[in-house]
Amino acid sequence: MIRYSPMVAIDVASKAEAEKLFDQLDVEPRPILKIGMELYYHFGAEIVKEAKDRGFKIFLDLKLHDIPNTVKRAMYVLGQLGVDFTTIHAAGGSEMVAAGAQGLKEGAASAGLPEPKLLAITQLTSVDENILKNEQHVDLSLVESVQNYAQLAEHAGAAGVVCSAQEVQAIREVTGPDFLCVTPGIRPASFAKGDQKRVVTPAQAHSLGSNAIVVGRPITQSGDPVAAYKEIEEEFLEAGE
Repeated sequence: MIRYSPMVAIDVASKAEAEKLFDQLDVEPRPILKIGMELYYHFGAEIVKEAKDRGFKIFLDLKLHDIPNTVKRAMYVLGQLGVDFTTIHAAGGSEMVAAGAQGLKEGAASAGLPEPKLLAITQLTSVDENILKNEQHVDLSLVESVQNYAQLAEHAGAAGVVCSAQEVQAIREVTGPDFLCVTPGIRPASFAKGDQKRVVTPAQAHSLGSNAIVVGRPITQSGDPVAAYKEIEEEFLEAGE
């Protein structure tokens, strides 16, 4: 099974904070940097280019969700940025996910770049059974909803999903062996859950079969981000070995 170095969520408000983390995390093996809405809406493609110029792989997490044609055109643009991973909401339906996958492929090809891996959001790790039933009015269980979205995403051309590590094994039951499961909601045993509801430790994510983990505050808000990253990286990649 392929496993990636931890993806570090650079969820900060200023370019100076981001650049400080870029400097601190310039270690081997390098983390994959997750650039999300906060940074991208502030600084756009410029912040992606800066991170790439420093040699980092990039997970651009913008969670596109719109009508298929709009998503296709937006993904075409993202495909030209040279990112390694990007995201789309599976809840937008198979036509939208397929359009996004096609746009991403065409955009990367137009720039002579490798095609980024498209990851579909299943259910956010802040969603629990109560929200699913009483706010989304979904009749399926949380696990069944995630399985449904994973199958939809795979059939529409996504390379994998973003999901809770607690659902990886269920997803493996209904998708192919190369389908990726990227898992946020990772918290070392000593760190508070925060606004995440379905959390696991790095070692648990390894044992549950995650291909990659996404970690933010336990690294970026620690007193020593490099030490925190290395501890989490070792726990995830080497757990049980």
